[in-house]
Amino acid sequence: MDPFDHRALGQRLELFHQEEDAPGMVFWHPRGAAIWRVLEEHIRGRMRRLGFGEVRSPVLQPMALWERSGHAEKFGDAMFRVGDGDGAMALKPMSCPCHARIFASRRRSWRELPLRYAEFGLCHRDEPSGAVLGLMRTRAFVQDDAHVFCLEEQAGAEVLRFCALLREVYAALGFAAFRVGLSTRPELRAGSDAVWDRAEALLAESARAAGLDYAVQPGEGAFYGPKLEFILDDRHGRSWQCGTVQLDFVLPERLDLAYVGRDDAAGRPVMIHHAVLGSLERFVGVLLEHHGLDLPLWLAPLQVAVLPVGDGQQEAAVALAERLVAAGLRAEVEGASASLGRRILAAREQGVPAAAILGAAELADGQVALRWRDGRQERRPLDEALQSLALAARPPGQAASLPSISA
Repeated sequence: MDPFDHRALGQRLELFHQEEDAPGMVFWHPRGAAIWRVLEEHIRGRMRRLGFGEVRSPVLQPMALWERSGHAEKFGDAMFRVGDGDGAMALKPMSCPCHARIFASRRRSWRELPLRYAEFGLCHRDEPSGAVLGLMRTRAFVQDDAHVFCLEEQAGAEVLRFCALLREVYAALGFAAFRVGLSTRPELRAGSDAVWDRAEALLAESARAAGLDYAVQPGEGAFYGPKLEFILDDRHGRSWQCGTVQLDFVLPERLDLAYVGRDDAAGRPVMIHHAVLGSLERFVGVLLEHHGLDLPLWLAPLQVAVLPVGDGQQEAAVALAERLVAAGLRAEVEGASASLGRRILAAREQGVPAAAILGAAELADGQVALRWRDGRQERRPLDEALQSLALAARPPGQAASLPSISA
């Protein structure tokens, strides 16, 4: 296996593992869960600033719901089902009918629109065993699933907001370039040709307004509407569809969603489905394939290795690591069980962006020596070094204020 394959990196960096008797399932270790949590919090903050309310919905729902929405026909035997007859249930393959139920839980007014929901939703799909591939294709996965319920005249602006968000997030994650596909009506679909004509024209117009150079992908749309797919390439030249935005006139009709309009008559909202990352599992895999051991400092599972030169600096190293953790960094002490040079090399081979070295001279001067993964070396006063590391580890777009760092 290529040592920079995401599965090999997952083992080498102790991020995750998979078991032969649980194909398509992922066991996240502490360092892998750290990457996951940083990504989740980054997206959560951006969605909150865009006016999305975070929701939680059940993983298990009645088969009758999936039949009404059309997902039972779409996914067929790929759905994990429980029970039979009137009590039949299924694990959700996606979250959209659940968000529709939240919308429909009470009477809505046109004044509430657009109404925006977001969820890190756990989904299950029974992929064939030969199709599962590490993190790239799994049977259990989490989507950064979001839905907007809006008036038709609001839909274009909502799509533009999403495209701007996706550009910013992908750039922050190291993907300056991506490809876009406009997927149009599939052969197996719901809704009339007139509805599809409206949806495809509106989505294409929004994509052009967003400055996207897209390729038309005939027949690749969702069964309920056209979609824009955002595609990233890994280091092996393989393409992975990650982000997506879909325009849907069909599910609101099927699930009988309504609002009270300006004239007190019932109106039908447009439903926009979108995800910036798509499957979080897949996106972590793509990140590992893209960056290898050079994950940006804010994403690195271990950000700072604290290295005492000898046993005499062990206590000070532990205190420094505690201050780094208190400042929000992921830091660990690598004790003096091996030579300093060997420990510096080991940290580099584990993809640790920064090493903080404490020797007798540094302690005497109240300083710390920093060695960065890119080869930079500097010696700075301890408090100044702490502030520098906290600043460097701040996720892109985060407010400039730093946490208080106390001795």
